[in-house]
Amino acid sequence: MGLTLTAILLGIVEGLTEFIPVSSTGHLMLASELFGYDAKQWALFNVLIQLGAILAVVVLYWRTFWHAGLGVLKLEPQGLRFARNVIVAFIPAAVLGLLLKDQIDVLLESPKVVGWTLVLGGIAILAIERVVAPGEDVPVAELPLGRVLGVGVAQCLAMVPGVSRSGATIMGALGMGVGRKTAAEFSFFLAVPTMLGASTLEIIGKRDEIMGGAMTVGWGEIAIGFGVSFVVAMAVIKAFVAYVSRHGFAPFAWYRIVAGVAAIAWLALR
Repeated sequence: MGLTLTAILLGIVEGLTEFIPVSSTGHLMLASELFGYDAKQWALFNVLIQLGAILAVVVLYWRTFWHAGLGVLKLEPQGLRFARNVIVAFIPAAVLGLLLKDQIDVLLESPKVVGWTLVLGGIAILAIERVVAPGEDVPVAELPLGRVLGVGVAQCLAMVPGVSRSGATIMGALGMGVGRKTAAEFSFFLAVPTMLGASTLEIIGKRDEIMGGAMTVGWGEIAIGFGVSFVVAMAVIKAFVAYVSRHGFAPFAWYRIVAGVAAIAWLALR
């Protein structure tokens, strides 16, 4: 498969899966097995195209970020609380990500882990949906600090491939009584500093490769993947919020279970 076609396909996978609770990282790992490309050569690409999906959040919610930014500059309570909540929720993953980077990199080389975490994550979503009644939707700035920190701790589970960052944060929020729409949007906002941090770490780690021009996958392919993931994520975010507000997350859980079982069987038979 050519570099351009691979870049387009991976951009679609990233845009489709970054913000729904099915694990974009897990799907990109399985895609490397399915399409037969060298995952290590595409590691920087996979991280950087996530910024395309993050840009979709910034564009769709620009008014929220704009008003929050102005609120911080003017020391307004609403803007300060919004920034506080995002920063506090980001801190646990930032600290653990720095401490456990080498261990995380080892897990990212094991696609078999993805199949099992997809299945277990799907079961967890079904359990939470059944046991926990949906809470009331409120602005993200109005979330109490305890719930915010709990969401941040839940996000750390996504360091295991296949768990899903959005899945961990949304289900963590739901488990603490946050409404579905608020949980989804808080997950989107939290993705911005989280993915920016992950991308920065990846770039720093590969700075010699980048500066030396030794990248197997070039900036042209990265630009294609970035653009595709941005466009696809724009459509997915709008549809996702509208869907889960009315119907919940069970379909995504069943998808995870079916996809996980299929991945386990396929990898075992290879």
